[in-house]
Amino acid sequence: MTDAIAPAREVFRNLGTPAVALFYLLGALAIAIFCWGAWARIRKYRRGRRSPRLRLAGARLLHGLTAIASHSTLRKRNASTGLAHFAIFWGFVVLFIGTLIIMIDYDMVRLVDPAWRFWRGAFYLWYSLALDVMGVAFLVGLAVLMARRWGARPAALDYTRPDRAADSYSRRGYLRDDALFAWLLLLIGLTGYLVEGARIAADRPPFETWSLVGWQLANAFDAAGLSRRAANALHWWSWWGHAVLALGFVAYLPYSKAVHILVDLANLLVHDEAAGRRLPAPVEGAASAGYATLADFTWKELLDLDACTKCGRCHVACPARAAGAPLSPRDLILGLREHAEDRLGGLSLLRETRPAANDGGDALIGPVVRPETLWACTTCLACVEACPVGIEHVPLIVQLRRKLVEDGTMDPTLQDALQHLDRYGNSFGQSERTRAKWTQGLPFRIKDARRDEVEYLWFVGDYASYNPRVQEVSRAVARVLRRAGVDFGILYEAERNAGNDVRRVGEEGLFEKLAEQNMKALAKCRFKAILTTDPHSYNTLKNEYPALGLSQPVVHYSELLADLLRSGRLTVAKPAGAAVTYHDPCYLGRYNGVFDAPREVLGRIGARLTEMGRCRDNSFCCGAGGGRIWMDDSGQEERPSVNRIREAVGLGSVQYFVVACPKDVTMYEDAVKTSGQEGRIVVRDLAELVEEAV
Repeated sequence: MTDAIAPAREVFRNLGTPAVALFYLLGALAIAIFCWGAWARIRKYRRGRRSPRLRLAGARLLHGLTAIASHSTLRKRNASTGLAHFAIFWGFVVLFIGTLIIMIDYDMVRLVDPAWRFWRGAFYLWYSLALDVMGVAFLVGLAVLMARRWGARPAALDYTRPDRAADSYSRRGYLRDDALFAWLLLLIGLTGYLVEGARIAADRPPFETWSLVGWQLANAFDAAGLSRRAANALHWWSWWGHAVLALGFVAYLPYSKAVHILVDLANLLVHDEAAGRRLPAPVEGAASAGYATLADFTWKELLDLDACTKCGRCHVACPARAAGAPLSPRDLILGLREHAEDRLGGLSLLRETRPAANDGGDALIGPVVRPETLWACTTCLACVEACPVGIEHVPLIVQLRRKLVEDGTMDPTLQDALQHLDRYGNSFGQSERTRAKWTQGLPFRIKDARRDEVEYLWFVGDYASYNPRVQEVSRAVARVLRRAGVDFGILYEAERNAGNDVRRVGEEGLFEKLAEQNMKALAKCRFKAILTTDPHSYNTLKNEYPALGLSQPVVHYSELLADLLRSGRLTVAKPAGAAVTYHDPCYLGRYNGVFDAPREVLGRIGARLTEMGRCRDNSFCCGAGGGRIWMDDSGQEERPSVNRIREAVGLGSVQYFVVACPKDVTMYEDAVKTSGQEGRIVVRDLAELVEEAV
């Protein structure tokens, strides 16, 4: 009943005691079903191994909450989708808080002392305005995303699996879950306005002009000739429809895609920003170095599986999938999730279905994830960077690869490379005594950092030391550094492969051996910083060697060149003037955030830079990372490097394809030849252009 003095409304308008009792009974049942499903998922996570992520959550609480509140991860590279979800999220939050306010006022405060009730007067008016406005935002956001899903049908939302034949699975369950989730929310929002409009049309309290949508809807009912009796009947039916839909949503939430509302919030709070950059060591005392069954998973990794919303951002970002390889990061996570639900509980009601097959037991590799799927990964981190909910695909893939390496299930060419690395410390199978042979073409001798104190210890890397084409780049770097008066030296034959890709292949024991040998060599040297031209070495030296005792900073040569040009130690005598595009190496850009230094160098030497569509943190992988450069890629439909060169040539007037990674030089020069683009674009290393300019 409306109070003329203090604006308010009845919670159970025109509902008798039996109806109210039935509502509370249904509410209790919905909450019980919700709690049962939520506990099943919590129990599943509790079965995972321990992980220090809760301490991490405390350290990054403000950052995580800011990311959630601002939707920064969702707006990244897809502003319209992020904005629509932002409207849905905050609309849902405000509407949920509005429901809690009613519950607190009616079911708690009213029973303690009716005089304390606050859901009335000015509070009620502002409450009505806020909920009506945010309800509109909620519905508009939903409409935009529903139109995107079923109208535009972007490739990210195509659930076709690249690793299985179309007749071996069905994802109709996913499609139905998507539809049920979206339509439930839409109908809950619409019926909420219908309840409000019918109530206002029947009672016409003047203060309800604050309910902007409800008041206009009531005006529409009046214009349509709806009588007060009909408005009351409409209110009764819409009230119950709204109540049943809302309670049904509560009950369905932990068994559906809607569970991401809760799981993703938790996952973003415990996400490690260094995931992939710094890999965890194998569990001490474990039966296997890698993951063989779900018993090896941490609770965070089990949480990752449930966090996936099937948005497909990782799916479209993955270079392996684009090349036609049998890997989709999304499908890897979904397959593991369904296996975890089968084995550990926390069931989703609508899932992927497959024909009956032999039960593979608890084993993950083979029955759940195929070896070729794991080996297709380039560990470029595009999936982790693109994921809006903090899923960490790459570390999980590496854990599974460790089991493959332990079992000897790998490409023969990869096995040869690992044997070379074990015996010689390099993947070329060359004697360590020839590691510095490339320096013989220089008119000066580079210092031996083992004997002479240097400012920069140049960690050269395998490709920069042994590959004939990249040796030219190494000599160019040396000449530029000499010209700038930089005090630098190298380790000569004492240097070993830094182990970045060895570790990401899954050969943890070999990584430890190489790292130990390098640390022993570094311990004998006196230097202020490590310089490297290899982003792969840069990543592991910077992010993983500190745990082994390395305390000096690590610098990429593009950063040093930018500083030398900026300070005037290098002066430009002949501006480049060429039209160039620049490729961000995965391990330099996406892994370590070095985007501006190479671009600053190009700008200072007078090059005219045109960016590719996929650049900076959205750069497309060359296909060499994660040990893929040592594996056979003949089965790929189109190698990632060829795909990238096509993108560069498509810019139209670009003369040079500029790189800042030794592996990129070899990958992209080969791609130019095999794709028939010779004469249209030339691959140049950043240092080569700098040397010509100075």
